[in-house]
Amino acid sequence: MDTNEQMLSSRKVRDRYGVTDMSLWRWLRDEKLQFPQPMVINRRRYWRLSDLVAWERNRDARKAA
Repeated sequence: MDTNEQMLSSRKVRDRYGVTDMSLWRWLRDEKLQFPQPMVINRRRYWRLSDLVAWERNRDARKAA
């Protein structure tokens, strides 16, 4: 992992997408959605910003097709 990689907490991910913790939980379990899995550090979830951006781009590309 790149040590300069920006990590987002679950709160920041929820804020980014305007969803609740329950929605985020559902996204993580929906295999069709392919939402990035978090890293768990000290029992807290963190996402790589680059993984989220890649997911957003892929999602936009599927919508456009």
